[in-house]
Amino acid sequence: MELSIIIPCRNEEETIINTIEVIKYSLKKKKYIFEIILINDFSSDRTLKILKKIKAKNSFIKVLNNKKKGLGGAIETGINKSLGLYTVIVMSNLSESVKDIIKYYECIKKKNLDAVFGSRFIKGSKVIDYPKKKLFLNRVFNNLIKIIFCSKYNDFTNAFKIYKTKELKNSLPFISQSFNVFLEIPLKFIIKNCKYKIIPISWKNRKLGEAKFKIKELGSQYLFTLAYIFLLKIFKKIKN
Repeated sequence: MELSIIIPCRNEEETIINTIEVIKYSLKKKKYIFEIILINDFSSDRTLKILKKIKAKNSFIKVLNNKKKGLGGAIETGINKSLGLYTVIVMSNLSESVKDIIKYYECIKKKNLDAVFGSRFIKGSKVIDYPKKKLFLNRVFNNLIKIIFCSKYNDFTNAFKIYKTKELKNSLPFISQSFNVFLEIPLKFIIKNCKYKIIPISWKNRKLGEAKFKIKELGSQYLFTLAYIFLLKIFKKIKN
């Protein structure tokens, strides 16, 4: 298996069919050997019913139920079941470009990397309809992390990245149970001195369904994750 695609799903009945069809069409056209892992994260709408129907028609699709509510648990569930050499995490509303999934895979494979980190805020990237308040807070926080960890990367909180599956499984378990898991994962790779490359990617805001990201609810969780990884970095230095 070349590629595993993890898609966490919570109340995405309006978006998930289109997301899967677009990914499936594009990757089959490239003749990749891949699997799509759909994790139902305690949906209260028709999402799970739709996922089961999709699975029945496609042998390369897995449908799993998250046992521990939250994105962190959903992502961890998917990683544990990933069979591909590489794993990419995609949001169910497909705010990312499928062309970038292909670009990710070609880059990580060709250069034998542990990860490829996409940035929405470097030359060559494209961002459509990013809410202004969220954008301001994003740039302040990500640039703060960049300084703290002496990194060239500037889009840590972006969910959409690709990883070597073996290294991703070595990063388990996660302490982050919400969107802050997308901060925890790349920082763990960085403090382990994994090989990675930064490339520009495209992003567009969702048109259908409800956004799950809540700024007021997540601030303290991001700070907790940041403090946790910073302590891991210090302990690593002391140990070495």
